[in-house]
Amino acid sequence: MEKVTMNDIAEALNISRVTVSRAFNNQSGVSEILKEQIFTKANEMGYAKFPYQFVESPIQKEHTVSLIVSRPDSTLFWTNIIHRMAQELLKYNINLLYTYVPSIYTRGFMLPSILLNGSVDGIIIVNVYTPEILEMINCLPIPKIFLDTVPSLSEQKLMGDLILIEGYQAEWNITKILIQKGHTNIGFLGDINYARTNAERYRGYCDCMQSHGLSIHPEYCLTKAIGVFSYERELRTFLDSLTTWPTAFVCVSDYVAHFVQIYIDEKAKQLPHPIVLTGFDNTGEFTNIAGHIITANVSTELLGRRLALQLVFRTQHPDAPYELTFIAPSIVHFP
Repeated sequence: MEKVTMNDIAEALNISRVTVSRAFNNQSGVSEILKEQIFTKANEMGYAKFPYQFVESPIQKEHTVSLIVSRPDSTLFWTNIIHRMAQELLKYNINLLYTYVPSIYTRGFMLPSILLNGSVDGIIIVNVYTPEILEMINCLPIPKIFLDTVPSLSEQKLMGDLILIEGYQAEWNITKILIQKGHTNIGFLGDINYARTNAERYRGYCDCMQSHGLSIHPEYCLTKAIGVFSYERELRTFLDSLTTWPTAFVCVSDYVAHFVQIYIDEKAKQLPHPIVLTGFDNTGEFTNIAGHIITANVSTELLGRRLALQLVFRTQHPDAPYELTFIAPSIVHFP
């Protein structure tokens, strides 16, 4: 029987021989998760020069990654993603630790010590949209996976992998459906500086309108910064200010659409004509719009699993170029 070499171990794990050598020699550049996988595979293959200190521990060590979130009152959309993520990470003996950061940055804020003291092997960032806090997280020397980010934190600045729900083409297609139904005056509702996906959805709406020769009326668009906890109030203030109405609104999310639908239902007798709404996410949790509006269906189970697997890849390949991945939603066109 031929003796097992470091090349054999590297090929079995689809990594480089240099990475295997670094792990055996306890050199930097290899995550703890990947080290454990290398040691386990070497032991399984009967590698003769397997480091003695690891032979004594046949049980795979548990690892911990931090899930950084900023809104403990997250909707079902986010909790479904997180639940599926935790399930997938468990297959790799990885525990998911919740780490909360505030939704609003205040002077003197410091990241929780758990992110600074080497206790976690990687981090996944979801539902965090405060630029100052994201900049602090971005500088951490830990494998990082971002689900969305703010427009100001471009790929050139990002020191981690970025997964985005594709928004430009999806919103372009949603807007096109409205146009095909005969709508020519279409507004847009949603803070476009809050998240990169919001900005891309707005761009998709604008480009579709312009490509069909339709004017974008600023008076029908609410795109300014909107407070995280004041969406309903600010939407109502905007809608109250309208002297004329479009026939349809493209809403940046189902969350926004359901607030607008509440307003429309309350003011139905005062409105000049019926108003059609579209959304994004298709969470199903907002019963006043679920199954009634055009929206983009995002598979939260697939997204959660994808985030987990991307983190596993990143810990196995710490030197690989950072990746930008778009997850394309499908358009749900209810009658």
